[in-house]
Amino acid sequence: MQSKQYPGIGETLFSAVLPNGLQLQVVPKEGFSSYYAVFATDYGGAHRRFVLDGRTVDTPAGVAHFLEHKMFDLPSGDNALNLLSANGADPNAFTSGGITCYYFQCTDRFEENLRLLLHFVSTPYFTAETVQKEQGIIGQEIRMGDDDPGTAIYYNLLGLLYAHHPIRDKVAGTVESIARITDRTLYDCHKAFYAPSNMCLVVEGDVDPERIFAIAQEELPQEKAEPPKADFGPPEGPLPVGAVRREAMAVSAPQFYIGAKIVPAVGDRVLRQRLVAQLALRMLAGHSSPFYARLYAQGLLNRDFDYEADFTAGTGTLILGGESAEPLQVLEELKREVARICAEGLDEKRFERAKRASLGARLRGLEDFDNVCISLAMGLFDGYCALDAAGLLESVTAEECRAFLCENLAPERLAISIIDPIDTKRT
Repeated sequence: MQSKQYPGIGETLFSAVLPNGLQLQVVPKEGFSSYYAVFATDYGGAHRRFVLDGRTVDTPAGVAHFLEHKMFDLPSGDNALNLLSANGADPNAFTSGGITCYYFQCTDRFEENLRLLLHFVSTPYFTAETVQKEQGIIGQEIRMGDDDPGTAIYYNLLGLLYAHHPIRDKVAGTVESIARITDRTLYDCHKAFYAPSNMCLVVEGDVDPERIFAIAQEELPQEKAEPPKADFGPPEGPLPVGAVRREAMAVSAPQFYIGAKIVPAVGDRVLRQRLVAQLALRMLAGHSSPFYARLYAQGLLNRDFDYEADFTAGTGTLILGGESAEPLQVLEELKREVARICAEGLDEKRFERAKRASLGARLRGLEDFDNVCISLAMGLFDGYCALDAAGLLESVTAEECRAFLCENLAPERLAISIIDPIDTKRT
């Protein structure tokens, strides 16, 4: 295994690629009592069409999420979640638009738990009966999500921004789409996306990296398969397909998301773009920004207002939102603030403070094993190392952030999704 020192943050990262193609990263933490392991696949809700062995495969919405649910079932009849819990581990999993992660944290019996994690994720077991049962369970979950304002406002925004990219559809799918999933669908997608060459393993704790390498070799399939090629359709244009969408639900005050899509960087620019995006949004709309302070004083925003730059499945989306009695007025104020920044630039003293605050947040994040491991896993699939962020952040300039805002948050690039209270819906 190769090692890289990060003296600025006091970390050492060991990396390797196994003969079967698995990407492995280990962060040793000598003297720590806690262990964390993430076993992830470069496969999420948006990977619905892909090319495998020269043929195009189309799958219904919701397969990746459905597969995550079913992977805990073992041929023996046991449930891996229960076995890990009985071993004192705290296990779970999640599926996003671009990735599926299985993980656990424990303080004892780490190697036993790691072997179990690798075993059950690489051992598919599905039957027509268990698939039918899960369709009912996930169908209920989907219906509950249909009544959730947070889910509605988010996917309504993606529907405004994206014309056809599957990221606009719910990761869990619909009741109708999951009804088309069969045990054969799950076996085919597991074979395609759960090959070690399409996966990564990240471990942090008081461990020997070479030992982790050996365990992975022992537990996982030996053959190296060709990873599938995702097909997300033709490139999206820079403009949204719609500007405003309003829906009425059972909320006490209007909720809104303002968003814009951006073209993700490639190669060695990937991590820099993400750092610039986060810092630019902090300067524009963070809780110490003039924009937020002014609108907070006017009663147009409250402490729930937040922002994020989301990069997944070949997309980049900037989102700002919260709660406001006048969401459209917030949108207009945001446009004016972006125009002011484009004309005047960013205040250098505020920028340096924001950069230090961002660096501090990243350093605090190193205390959380889950944050480190999941960030490393996502970075592996997107071609960067998350531990490089602290050092690279130092070189980001105010002019980069100004240019980023001017290009990507121009008025014609913005869309707004609003959830109104049922009794005050506006037309």
